[in-house]
Amino acid sequence: MEAKEWTVRIRLAEDGDDTSARAVLTTPDGTTAEGAGHARRNPADPSMPVVGDELAVARALADLAGRLAGAARHELGDGGPVPTRSW
Repeated sequence: MEAKEWTVRIRLAEDGDDTSARAVLTTPDGTTAEGAGHARRNPADPSMPVVGDELAVARALADLAGRLAGAARHELGDGGPVPTRSW
């Protein structure tokens, strides 16, 4: 069996209590797919920046996963447009 390796890079940006994440998957042939996620701290919650990072990254990866699954369904002819999810 041939092993394949795809790379996912994640970039985080923080602005006060808002955290944004972008996950970019790259295949060996240079094909890319992207997902985005966002987290905002509720003023009633304690300040824990790592939690905002984790939520934003999780949401970006979930968005990326949904886009990949949608692209696969589209390529198989199983439906119309690729679904998107807004976090």
